[in-house]
Amino acid sequence: MTSATARKSVPGRPAAHRSSSKSAAAAAGAPALALYEQVKVFISHKIQDGSWPPGHRLPSESELVAQFGIARMTVNRALRELVEQGRIVRMAGVGSFVAEDKPQSTLLQIANIASEIRARGHDYRCEFLVAERVAAAPEIAVWLDLRPGESVFHAVCLHLENEVPVQFEDRYVNPRVVPDFLEQDFARLPPSEYLVRNVPFDQIEHVVDAVLPTAEQAERLAMPVSEPCLLLTRRTWTRGVPVTVVRCLHPSSRYRLGSRFRSDGNPTFG
Repeated sequence: MTSATARKSVPGRPAAHRSSSKSAAAAAGAPALALYEQVKVFISHKIQDGSWPPGHRLPSESELVAQFGIARMTVNRALRELVEQGRIVRMAGVGSFVAEDKPQSTLLQIANIASEIRARGHDYRCEFLVAERVAAAPEIAVWLDLRPGESVFHAVCLHLENEVPVQFEDRYVNPRVVPDFLEQDFARLPPSEYLVRNVPFDQIEHVVDAVLPTAEQAERLAMPVSEPCLLLTRRTWTRGVPVTVVRCLHPSSRYRLGSRFRSDGNPTFG
């Protein structure tokens, strides 16, 4: 059997697809795409034309290897770069999913925990625990630029992934900026999503600390009081006026916090 005959006997459309792609590129005077770029283009087109909406589960690495007739490491590179570009999210042992559109400021990303969880193919649920108007304690008054004792809105939520609590959210909201905050149906739209959608902000501050939970927080998060937590404190402003301060507590064994930035200081989302 000649080598030419051997090449013709290799089954599968992907090889033919690659050959025709190279021929078309050559005819057009354009360089052929690298194999991993072909996978990225295929997936990106599916996302852009709506065939694969946010939360859609992508074919597995093995399925993409079989479809394109290329090495697993090549497919892995394509998926890894799509994650870096924020087009997809990957969950170890679960799969790859089309990323949700995430609300963000010009400086930092505000993570939507509900979208993150659903993008991993998991069930999300929010337990709304507290919605009240209280007198601002001195610390809260300073954060929100209010007078101590001045009226402030207070909301507490528990976020669960597959019925496992992953975040305890304790939020204070400036009534001067969001006077109708307590009138919202937070069973339908959690406070964080409501604020991002309805109250534009132009500044954001994130501070992360390692802390131990209180007895009440540990009970809500179904964790021992001796286990450390990651505490994310976020403040937002609109036109220099504080909007909200929220403290999000995460069991360190169930959650990670992080960002990726390019060398020019601009964030890489994903």
